[in-house]
Amino acid sequence: MNIDRREFFKVVFAGAATALTAPTAQARPPRELSPDAVGILYDATLCIGCKACEVGCKEANAKPMAHDTPLEQAHGVSGVWDADNDLGSRTLNKIKVYTNGTAEVKDRELDGFSFVKRNCMHCVDPNCVSACPVSALTKDPVTGAVRYNPDACIGCRYCQLACPFNIPKFEYDKPFPKIVKCEMCSDRLAEGAIPACCEACPTGASLFGRVSDLLNEGHRRLTFQPGERQDYPVNRLDGGATRTAEVAAYYPKIYGETETGGTQSLLMAAVPFEKLGFPALGDESRAQLSETIQHTLYQGMMAPTVLLGGLVYAAYRHTHEEREDPTAEQDKDQAEAKAEARRHD
Repeated sequence: MNIDRREFFKVVFAGAATALTAPTAQARPPRELSPDAVGILYDATLCIGCKACEVGCKEANAKPMAHDTPLEQAHGVSGVWDADNDLGSRTLNKIKVYTNGTAEVKDRELDGFSFVKRNCMHCVDPNCVSACPVSALTKDPVTGAVRYNPDACIGCRYCQLACPFNIPKFEYDKPFPKIVKCEMCSDRLAEGAIPACCEACPTGASLFGRVSDLLNEGHRRLTFQPGERQDYPVNRLDGGATRTAEVAAYYPKIYGETETGGTQSLLMAAVPFEKLGFPALGDESRAQLSETIQHTLYQGMMAPTVLLGGLVYAAYRHTHEEREDPTAEQDKDQAEAKAEARRHD
């Protein structure tokens, strides 16, 4: 019987090792962007830090201004309309600033400064959608916007852990909390309008359009020469309105074009994106990678088999050693004899 059990464990562990060391199969192909998918191109070199986009976003999404909350009053900054320093449950869109050294010159990495916009990146293959166990987060099949359904949400907050950009926020201060994030003003898109942040931007720093067209516009700007003056579209790419501005020395990349499979919120700046707080990500979709790993581990139920086999083996080894150890058996008999003698005394 012992030989049979040993052979059994050999077979189990050999099969598990073979399955786990086999080449990883792709769980699914990368998700592709809809031809009509829309997005936002944020150009930090055109941003003046006016925060009009923040005001428009709060008004469109019925979010309170900071001066209406006790928190801001307690810190004595009632003169500032919004004291948040990052995204939160009441701030879906945020303009921040990068500074270095003397911060004398705009759009310069050394001794300069740059504005930067924080909002949902609306990934082509979103981690949050992949991680959500109840499909409370979904990707619109036409616009590509990542939307949230509070009625489906169970509050697990897996989306917060999965997002590489730290976008979804939880309403910890409410008795019936929800996840809060930018949804690219999907209700406005359905009515033929554009996102509130783009509509409010006076300089064209936040520009709405089809993702494919925005990428073409971004690459057009990368051909500009620093110091020359160029026309930039305002509010929406196909709207016709433009303004003329002096060209800054762009950092030669459009952030979001390839990161984690691509995003629909694209960024351009004169300062490296890592300095502006954006993570350095590979081109492969993290959602696709994580699903591939999970499917590989659980293919043929090999991972649970390994775990169960290990537990069974540990239990068998423990009892087997007790049966074969004569010293242990003698000690047990002596202890029982002493206990019996004490009872008679």
